[in-house]
Amino acid sequence: MILTNDELKKIYFGAYEFEEISDGYLKANQYTKAQMDYFRGAFEMWYERCDASTAKTIELKTDASRISFDYKFLWKCSEDSVELYVDGLAHQIYYVKDMGEEGRLEFSLPEGTHDVVIYLAADATLVIKDFSIDSSYEIPVKGAKVLWLGDSITQGYGPLRSSETYVSIANRELKWDIINQGIGGYIYDKKSLMKMPGYDPDKIVVALGTNQYGDGPEAVEEYYETLTGIYGVEKPILCISPIWRGDNIEALPVFYAFCEKVRAIAGRYPNITVIDGLSLVPHLEEYYLDNLHPNCLGTETYAANLVKEIRRAGF
Repeated sequence: MILTNDELKKIYFGAYEFEEISDGYLKANQYTKAQMDYFRGAFEMWYERCDASTAKTIELKTDASRISFDYKFLWKCSEDSVELYVDGLAHQIYYVKDMGEEGRLEFSLPEGTHDVVIYLAADATLVIKDFSIDSSYEIPVKGAKVLWLGDSITQGYGPLRSSETYVSIANRELKWDIINQGIGGYIYDKKSLMKMPGYDPDKIVVALGTNQYGDGPEAVEEYYETLTGIYGVEKPILCISPIWRGDNIEALPVFYAFCEKVRAIAGRYPNITVIDGLSLVPHLEEYYLDNLHPNCLGTETYAANLVKEIRRAGF
């Protein structure tokens, strides 16, 4: 059977809102239109990436043997993947570099009833339609609604695998209902923080600062003032200070000092739990694509340590 777009929305996670574009394709947005308008005027790089399919998943429980859908790329940057997971394990991978600008993807499932997750490309804007499945399915029950705010590492650049971003790996354990607002090149920018009508997350995760360690603390202070102003001083917020970067060793003292400032500023708020990002990923180039963005080994390590800290803190 072919699902209508309204039926597809019920198993399509990671979106704030949906829109149907030309030829019936379904586009999922993680930002409000007001936020996207801000990015459009602020910086082209941010605008392109705020529109990406970051952390978007199709999830269901089914005994189907085959799933397929039409796709089209509206924008592409790094070439990661579209992946099928079955019961928590990678089962089939389509790499963006091997995919046409549009086409149809088909996934074969093993016999029996399974939990199925399809990870859409993290660093591209992918729209889909005519989702087909050859059996009935159940809609999964998700946990807490969590908003992630971050830069390219949170968006998912580095592992070049959509399922291997640290957010996606961590969420396989946490099972949250997430919206990932990570954007490549992003900073502590209070202007992007706006009310999202109809959306009130249970928790918020902030992982920013990597791209502005040469700046003073004012932007960080204003960001948390604005964030708590929008969501309240009782909303649980997790601050992950920047992880290690080794692309400019001479600047590390300045970088470490900035990380300390981030932790100190966020730590002033009683509703904010602070995690030292420098403790999450080894300070070794083997864990990074470019000594800045964690590769698959780095994101696996990042996610495992992050989940451990989240559970230890009771966040």
